[in-house]
Amino acid sequence: MTDAVVADRNPLLAEWSAPFGLPPFADIETWHYEPAFDEALALARQAVDAIAANPDAPSFANTIEAMELSGAELTRVASVFFNLSGSHTSQELQRIEREMAPRLARHSSETLLNQALHARIAALWETRDDLDLDAEQARVLERYHRMFTRAGAGLDEAGRARMAEISQRLAVLGTQFSQNVLADEAGYQLLLEREEDLAGLPAFLRQAAAEAASERGHPGKHVITLSRSLIEPFLQFSTRRDLREIAFNAWSARGEAEGETDNRAVIAEILTLRDERAKLLGFDSFAAYKLDDTMAGTPQAVRELLETVWSPAVAQARREAEALQRLAAEHGENIAIAPWDWRFYAEKLRSRDHALDEAELKPYFQLENIIQAAFHTAGRLFGLSFREVEGLKLYHPDVRAFEVLDADGAHVGLFLGDYFNRSTKRSGAWMSAFRRQEKLAGNIRPIIVNVMNFAKAPKGEPALLTFDDARTLFHEFGHALHGLLSDVTYPMISGTSVSRDFVELPSQLYEHWLSEPEILTRFALHVETGEPMPAELMERVLAARNFNQGFATVEYLASALFDLDVHTRDAGGATDVAALERETLTRIGMPAEITMRHRPTHFAHVFSGDGYSAGYYSYMWSEVMDADAFTAFEETGDIFNAELARRLREAIYSAGGRQDPKEAYVAFRGALPDAGPLLKKRGFA
Repeated sequence: MTDAVVADRNPLLAEWSAPFGLPPFADIETWHYEPAFDEALALARQAVDAIAANPDAPSFANTIEAMELSGAELTRVASVFFNLSGSHTSQELQRIEREMAPRLARHSSETLLNQALHARIAALWETRDDLDLDAEQARVLERYHRMFTRAGAGLDEAGRARMAEISQRLAVLGTQFSQNVLADEAGYQLLLEREEDLAGLPAFLRQAAAEAASERGHPGKHVITLSRSLIEPFLQFSTRRDLREIAFNAWSARGEAEGETDNRAVIAEILTLRDERAKLLGFDSFAAYKLDDTMAGTPQAVRELLETVWSPAVAQARREAEALQRLAAEHGENIAIAPWDWRFYAEKLRSRDHALDEAELKPYFQLENIIQAAFHTAGRLFGLSFREVEGLKLYHPDVRAFEVLDADGAHVGLFLGDYFNRSTKRSGAWMSAFRRQEKLAGNIRPIIVNVMNFAKAPKGEPALLTFDDARTLFHEFGHALHGLLSDVTYPMISGTSVSRDFVELPSQLYEHWLSEPEILTRFALHVETGEPMPAELMERVLAARNFNQGFATVEYLASALFDLDVHTRDAGGATDVAALERETLTRIGMPAEITMRHRPTHFAHVFSGDGYSAGYYSYMWSEVMDADAFTAFEETGDIFNAELARRLREAIYSAGGRQDPKEAYVAFRGALPDAGPLLKKRGFA
């Protein structure tokens, strides 16, 4: 079939001729996806079968490199589809996603359980010392061998068949879980119709709620959605305790209401299937299986870290709760602090004790300035520059594109920023790729996207962020740099293709620069006056960095410990998710005033797929490293120390998964860290 014929029928399968190799977004119709997947899957299957049936003796080139080059069409189609199904979905895209999930899982199983292919990889693994491989090739071979083994390629026929069934069913359930959460988020709105409903809300939040109302067909009114950028400030400022309770309960109960979007049975089946998969492979639990391929290595190592931090964190949270209770009493409010009260009274306490409130801070955090601050930091550390490119046909009018250039002016990649919330976007913030860096198929440069859910300002006005929003932007941009700066040959180890408890290091480390006076002075400029944040206000901001840290740590750790608990126990058939949640919270002594950051029924990190399953601890595991890594810069007296930045780029940001993560960290820092800097950073030491 000629390229012209393919292009005429389906732009997803044609050669992409848009600038920078962008997908042809303007030409893609929803109906193109299914036939594109059909053809791409057929081509990928043909390629894999040909590699497996190759009569020549296995070699790195005819097996591993051939696998790396196979399925290019499927990778392209899937990258577009799954990026848009998260950031700009529709009912039709969701239908296609439900239908494609088991088909893609079946293709993966047919590949990873292919006995002829597994035999070729096993033969290479057995003779690896005689293959004259360079370090990167040796790492890629190791990853392929481990991937096939962990997929069950070494099981008997019945075991392989069951592994395939489990994989396909889990793909269906993960898709169902995420779509249920999105439906609950998109379907909810707290309509504020009267002035008394707006009591306590500052101007910036009123404006954002008015914009949300207009987008949802309620012009002239105000709406609070379940987007974190709207509901969290509502819980901070609304003096209407009754409305705070309504909003909080809706936020907390996503995926839990009886009916079509109830995720409780979905979770129970996921846990049962994961447990069965792990035991088929000879592991005691799913957590033991999952952690066998991480830096942590074992559930015991993870639990030790989490519980080491839990004790000082919960003690601090209890002191914070007592302070909030006293503050409520001082205001003559005879209440017991509930989860929907915490943010409200914490904001009052911060204003009293640190002379800070979000309404005072927010005018200094313009979205545009924080984007430029993230770019500037990358320039100082890595010599990068960013040029906005106008006129590109992207997947939504809000999306912006920036060409990324190296210090010598060479093209590094394309960065897309999709910053505002909308009903077609799932909640949260993330980094993804429309194309990953590699050299095997040519000098392929990456196309990386950051997706956020910030509140959109009224037309013509600058969008303002909270300090937490700004930190989220820096965090996700750290991930973006991990993808943009990747400099490896093989797709298998490109960019963020690293151990799950290592992948958060580049993002969490990058957050540190936002809080540095050098960055704040230059980019925290008042939206009306253009004046930099006064030194006295900046001192108050930095002095309050550990304010409410007990709360933040406890709500995170409770989620991480629940994740670990449910994946270390014997699923044993039907699972009562509510009982499991209570079991964890009772065992750890969860304060009644705080809920898990992610309750089970909307815990997308863990149940929308296997990404962070038995791995939500990764943020804290990486935080041990990021606290230690930034200390290295501070110890030099220069937060942009050129030699450290060079080592950081070479060993972490550019290296992808070319070496074991412990080796990568030691190459940067000289030694592995301990938890001391982390406890100090969070104010617990």
